Amino acid sequence: MNDQQLLRYSRHILLEQIGIEGQQRLLNAHALIIGAGGLGSPAALYLASAGVGHISIVDHDEVDLTNLQRQILHSTARVGMPKVESARLSLQQINPDIQVSALQEKADAARLSELIAAADVVLDCSDNFATRHAVNQACVQHGVALVSGAAIGFDGQISVYQPALPASPCYACVFPPDQQFEEVLCSQMGVFAPLVGIIGTMQAAEALKLLLQIGQTLQGRLLLLDAMSMQWNSISMQRDPECCVCDARHRKD
Repeated sequence: MNDQQLLRYSRHILLEQIGIEGQQRLLNAHALIIGAGGLGSPAALYLASAGVGHISIVDHDEVDLTNLQRQILHSTARVGMPKVESARLSLQQINPDIQVSALQEKADAARLSELIAAADVVLDCSDNFATRHAVNQACVQHGVALVSGAAIGFDGQISVYQPALPASPCYACVFPPDQQFEEVLCSQMGVFAPLVGIIGTMQAAEALKLLLQIGQTLQGRLLLLDAMSMQWNSISMQRDPECCVCDARHRKD
């Protein structure tokens, strides 16, 4: 690290759990963020300010006026701009030293597998089950840790899935792809603006802990937030030995 970086990250370096070695680990890391919306915005901002050296952001959409109530990566002047390009501008304004890969695409399973294979940690900030399951499958395939968040209305959730750990459940263990879950969209139900900030910021915190290899992650726990009462509930999760994704009999390595 040069003198400017030592100054920029000095408040991290002062933490004995991080120090210079940990900060250098962040600078060498590659985080992949799926979605540049409500969750992806705070997650990306904190990863960039913390000094994650390479951040890739995948999103096919463009900035819309209705996004600005909660998607803090974007601004009124950028309405109509690709979200990933708006994200790149915001992140490089905060930290010009990092590399930001802006990928305007709706990645299919094969593309997700390619992107995830090159990442050290994945943050799923998408808004639909199909994408979440595709991301999870690629993370399991390549043994990459996944930080998954979701928010709708006043309800949020977050967990961490670490397929490299034999006892860790994957997303499909908790939300089996063959079961029917009600798909609820922000455009139909609305979402409380600060809620996505809370969940997205926690996703960044979990991702940083994973990259730094410090603390205890949310692996094996699903945290649920009711923002109306500001109460958290923690649900223990177990690996499903019959899981159609992470069970060895179904793996496609």
